[in-house]
Amino acid sequence: MKFGMNLLLWAGELSDDLMPVLESLKAMGYDGVELPLFNYQLDYDAWGRRLDDLGLERTAVTVRGQEDNPIGTDAAVRAKGVENTKRALDCCAAVGATHLVGPYHSALGVFSGSGPTHDQWQWGVDSMREVAQHAGELGLMLGVEYLNRFETYLLNCAADTVRFIEQVDHPSCRMMYDTFHAHIEEKEIAAAIGHCAAYTVHVHISENDRSTPGAGQVNWQATFDALKEVGYHGWLMIEAFGLALPELAAATKIWRRMYESEEQLARDGLQFMKKEVAARWG
Repeated sequence: MKFGMNLLLWAGELSDDLMPVLESLKAMGYDGVELPLFNYQLDYDAWGRRLDDLGLERTAVTVRGQEDNPIGTDAAVRAKGVENTKRALDCCAAVGATHLVGPYHSALGVFSGSGPTHDQWQWGVDSMREVAQHAGELGLMLGVEYLNRFETYLLNCAADTVRFIEQVDHPSCRMMYDTFHAHIEEKEIAAAIGHCAAYTVHVHISENDRSTPGAGQVNWQATFDALKEVGYHGWLMIEAFGLALPELAAATKIWRRMYESEEQLARDGLQFMKKEVAARWG
């Protein structure tokens, strides 16, 4: 099992200002970090070398918006969505990230007033298959993320995401499980984890209020018991949000500080994960 921390708690892109954070996370005992990939113009080769020097492995996360929505009605918009996710994958290859995760199947925070149409579903599948082909050529893995119904409307639960992955039908396209979204959408946590186990390549550890894991209402016992039951071995990546990024705070609806400090959240979250893993995996 690998323990990681998503850097979105501090910033929306890599910069020199993050070096003390990265050094601190390594000193705490983290194996790696999840990199926000929204700016494709950075020198990711150089950042890969810096992260290697720190001894931090990495995954990456990206999103799509209205202007590059892979299920948009305009073919040019859909093509831009495919192009931008491919660019994110190129950045992953440069920085040495193994997985690109996130809800890049459709636009974050964009709604039609109803569920996905047949055409939108098919556009999503076709777009993802093209992206998966590029991921395979680079030796990278996609971890498609379902979100709760208040953030997207294409994929909202494990069952729908499994069906999506099976229709994409590409070995480089798999899915991830996020405890925050599952807490909202799944009726039975163990059943959800079991249903998607064959395709799960990444797990976000995220509390119901997006703050310190283990200090909220997520059913952690059922979550870790089920992960052990299905034989999951991979990243446990904390995803928490604060007020550091106004645009992200607006998207995630974070209006108040719910932890003492970012360092406290990272330290306590890591201790929580290691305790839960030790109790089950030894």
